[in-house]
Amino acid sequence: MKQIIPSVHNETDRLEVVVLGLPHSLGPDPTLDQTYDAKSYEAVSRGVYPQEQDVIHEMNAVLSVLERNGVEVLRPDLVEDYNQIFARDVAFVIDDTLFVSNLIPDREKETGAIGHILERIPSAHIESLPERVHTEGGDILLYDDILFVGCYLRPDYSTYKTARTNQYAIDYLRERFPTKQVVPLELRKHDHDPRLSVLHLDCAFQPVGKGRALIFREGFLEPKYVGVVEEIFGKDNLFAVTGEEAYMMNTNLVSLSPSRVISDQAFTRLNQHLEQNWGIAVEAVPYQEIAKMGGLLRCSTMPLVRKPI
Repeated sequence: MKQIIPSVHNETDRLEVVVLGLPHSLGPDPTLDQTYDAKSYEAVSRGVYPQEQDVIHEMNAVLSVLERNGVEVLRPDLVEDYNQIFARDVAFVIDDTLFVSNLIPDREKETGAIGHILERIPSAHIESLPERVHTEGGDILLYDDILFVGCYLRPDYSTYKTARTNQYAIDYLRERFPTKQVVPLELRKHDHDPRLSVLHLDCAFQPVGKGRALIFREGFLEPKYVGVVEEIFGKDNLFAVTGEEAYMMNTNLVSLSPSRVISDQAFTRLNQHLEQNWGIAVEAVPYQEIAKMGGLLRCSTMPLVRKPI
């Protein structure tokens, strides 16, 4: 089987190899106590948690777009009666190294399910995070020499199921990548109300195209974090999503290249802006059922190889 050398330097280079989550054998709907994000908590409490056939339909639409665009798609091994949709968090690539996350206990079986994929990657290009370093791929966004890291650094970190990246992760990444600018961005957290919580950074912010980004300003704990993003990109190069659009996860796209993205067909205002104002082609798919589980398109995909155009 052909080896894979991980290579991801930013969010928008041409996508060549990606791990896409699995929609099959999700098992019974979780109870409220079994949920570990605010959107899932809300969906269960309202009795609208997505059905497996709808999830399969939506993820197959993404698979079709990826394959049509020449992307090599890898899938985890199936774990029966287990949610494996959100591949992004299991591991993440920075430059030429794949880092295996320390997932929360509710999700630890997902790590073993990518064992056959890790076997294709030379061991010199794989690192496991130290035990006390908590972070997941949804909180790590690459922008060449800048590494944006979503986090929650307050003393009550351990009380939130939705707090996934800690101070140890910030310290570790700064030591591991001394030539990069590591930019921590603290996010609002709430375990039960998705309108008051941002699970991962890619639910409030994401670079697209060249030098542009999507942002939900109210998702950050303090205005200073928004100021940092505005300073790096410039206010005119940011598309601000509303609270309702953030609830629908408008920031959570996946880039196929600087000029093409996969987006949710429900993101009418955003998709129109991308195409008409920024010249970015949109591959639109249905994904609002999966959105009820707390993630969207970026969350479902874990890029292994992106190549500059």
